[in-house]
Amino acid sequence: MSFSEKLLQLRKEKGYSQEMLAEKLGTTRQAVSKWENGQGFPETEKLLMIGNLFEVSIDYMLKENELKSGAKEHGYYVSQEMAEGYLSHQQKSSNRIATGVCLLIMAFLPYLMLRHEPVVYSVLIILLAAGGVVVLVSAILKDEERYHVLGKEALMLDQGYMKQLKERLNQLKSRYTLVIIVGAGMLAVGAIAFLLEEKGISEGALVPYYPVCVVLIAMGTYIIIRTSTLWSSYSLLIYNEKYINRRNDGFWRKIKRKLAE
Repeated sequence: MSFSEKLLQLRKEKGYSQEMLAEKLGTTRQAVSKWENGQGFPETEKLLMIGNLFEVSIDYMLKENELKSGAKEHGYYVSQEMAEGYLSHQQKSSNRIATGVCLLIMAFLPYLMLRHEPVVYSVLIILLAAGGVVVLVSAILKDEERYHVLGKEALMLDQGYMKQLKERLNQLKSRYTLVIIVGAGMLAVGAIAFLLEEKGISEGALVPYYPVCVVLIAMGTYIIIRTSTLWSSYSLLIYNEKYINRRNDGFWRKIKRKLAE
């Protein structure tokens, strides 16, 4: 991918128009247009400004990159900087979402532990639930729209970087699998305890352990949400076309297509 193509891609990723980019670089829209059309090249000072603005190295801008083999020409090019930014964003976002859900589940604890103190447990329930909602809302507000395109378009990545991503995912797979199994086990143990009491099988023996069960459910849910989100983030970049096809062939989309026929 040439300098002109990279500049065009980075500008679109940021949502800048040619006029906006020209203003930030202290140049004219015509100059930006020439750079993107391969009819000119910025001087060193402007090149440094471009690197700082888009948070990419000068080497990246100048070096011709080999794209993912087999990638279609009309695919969306994803720079290494954008991919790493996406993974970092998903890590933070998954942590907020998992924490928010965890707090909402933990809001049941005050009632189970202080049921004879209605005023106290009511206040604590409100505080925990409000905290969970605030964290979830913050995750929504801090969502970065520029990464939405990654789940909608066929992606093109540098072949060398794609190899690095696959190696990283292979190293993480065994750990992610183990963590998800542990999380699912905690969730199952906590849920089964409530189910046994609901069916009257345990005859009240598990009621004193309800708070522990809630904690297990909350922790298991946190682990599953966090780990599965990170795993799917790598999968989106590496197996992009399969990911999109799987999503497009989901149950509800099939129903909609049937209804539209």
